[in-house]
Amino acid sequence: MRVLLDAHTLLWWVTSGGSRLSPRARSILEDGETVALVGAGVLYEIAIKASIGRLDLPAPAESYLPRLLRKHAFGVLPIEEAHALRAGGLPLIHRDPWDRLLIAQSQVQDVPILTADPVIGQYDVEVVW
Repeated sequence: MRVLLDAHTLLWWVTSGGSRLSPRARSILEDGETVALVGAGVLYEIAIKASIGRLDLPAPAESYLPRLLRKHAFGVLPIEEAHALRAGGLPLIHRDPWDRLLIAQSQVQDVPILTADPVIGQYDVEVVW
């Protein structure tokens, strides 16, 4: 199974050992067959929040996030033209630009999102939690 991780899912997985995740989400990430992807927008969101003091990371984002991705074997989904255009055309149900980009990536790539955010589920995407 391929899944796209929301920012909080990624952070909860690495900071709490998955204890804050739902049992289903934790099981998916523990499954050796799962291909877990992190959107480039999620990395941007985490880096911005760390730089403005809304999120504490154990090291600068530029070194911490790549190390974290390698350690957990998470792939990175780059932002493509189709993702940006789809995000811009989504209905304004969710106003968070990072989540809108995540939704667009999910739609274009046809991959479910691992998230606890109920608003994301109001879009035409598969949400797993």
